[in-house]
Amino acid sequence: MTDSAPFRAFTSAAPMPYPPNIGLPEYTGWKDEQWAWKNTVYIGDWSFVPQIRITGPDALRLLSDLSINSFANFPIGKAKHCVQCDENGNVITEGILIRHGEEDFELECGVPQWTLFHLETGDYDAKASFPSTHKLQVSGPKALPLMEKLTGASLRDVKFMNSKYATIAGRDVMLLRQGMAGEIGFELHGPMEGHDEVYAAVVEAGQEFGIRRLGWRWIQLNHLESWYPTASVHYLSALAGGTNREYVEFMDKHLPAEWVGTVMEGPLRYDFGATFTGSWDGPDIEGLHRNPVELGWTKSINFDHEFIGRSALEALVAQPRRVGVTLEFNSDDLIAIYSSMFSDGPVYHLFEIPHPPFASNWADKILVDGREVGQSTHPGYSYTYRKALAISFIDVEYSEPGTEVKVLWGNPGEPQTEIRATVARKPYKQDERRKDLSLSGAS
Repeated sequence: MTDSAPFRAFTSAAPMPYPPNIGLPEYTGWKDEQWAWKNTVYIGDWSFVPQIRITGPDALRLLSDLSINSFANFPIGKAKHCVQCDENGNVITEGILIRHGEEDFELECGVPQWTLFHLETGDYDAKASFPSTHKLQVSGPKALPLMEKLTGASLRDVKFMNSKYATIAGRDVMLLRQGMAGEIGFELHGPMEGHDEVYAAVVEAGQEFGIRRLGWRWIQLNHLESWYPTASVHYLSALAGGTNREYVEFMDKHLPAEWVGTVMEGPLRYDFGATFTGSWDGPDIEGLHRNPVELGWTKSINFDHEFIGRSALEALVAQPRRVGVTLEFNSDDLIAIYSSMFSDGPVYHLFEIPHPPFASNWADKILVDGREVGQSTHPGYSYTYRKALAISFIDVEYSEPGTEVKVLWGNPGEPQTEIRATVARKPYKQDERRKDLSLSGAS
């Protein structure tokens, strides 16, 4: 425990808004935009994601010491989902790591401060810089033909998590093939000064393909359906709570000037003041930390090297206590929650559609026979499936699809009710990210 006070003492009073450069809540309506994600193509702006570039002879050793991933096969131009943990095996940060050269790596993640801390306090012959680049996500079934038209080049040889360079609107752009939305996708990287021109060019060329812009009213739905948990939404970084005093003291003294007043300076510089919603009322903030096994990233854990958290993860992989699942909420119970607003009796916490309009950690108790067996997080409504869903973490014995559970709904001190729920497939949506683009009909 970080404190003898209840966990709620750690929370702030107001929800955290989404970063303003994400864009508008809606452009053509959240249902229309959500439809385009699976049927045509959309563009989203993730340029707010922090990044750190590490260069030098020991750059790879530094990243290997911090990450659960293997670096035995990591060629130039390749990217990987990089995960970094604390000694307890809980995730501190995760994101995309790109290898630009033999001694040149770029990490885009929520907490690049953690890498800087170890670089500056460890014995590494490497240096850090802090580039600012646009990261425009173009994703959906029509992403490939759109990007080929826009670049005038064939992209069918680009494999998943590989990159290729092209020119868009006279700007040099790196196209990274990824797809956290579970569809074919390309992330467009380049200097921030080219952001507006590249964005406008994609939107203009995309008209032919039915392009839509990503509004933040449904921004977490593709992560939910594709089962990609997001820090500060579905779980908290293991730095939350300020237990790593050496890190906090370092950030106080050595915060780079480039980070002052930016998201890089943010709440993880100090003790974490977390926004929190939901019925879960555990005694300390560590109850919202998650390990890679729970988060569905067991395949990324490789014990071919020493890294922070290895011993803890060896035990968790051998005998996991909880795993990640999708929960499907009972629709009749949700209708009853809405009905409470128009009838006598208690009025329950509103289930907001398509999902809560703010970025905050949300955790509700999952119950079996009145006993807590897990947590349901940041629920949302899928217009495609006409279901309310939640990325959830549950005791292994209740993780089989079809298992019936209940979710305790409502903050402590407010009227609470129980929502019936069923353990469902993970991911909920079929994963289309790794399609072979060379096959006929891939577009």
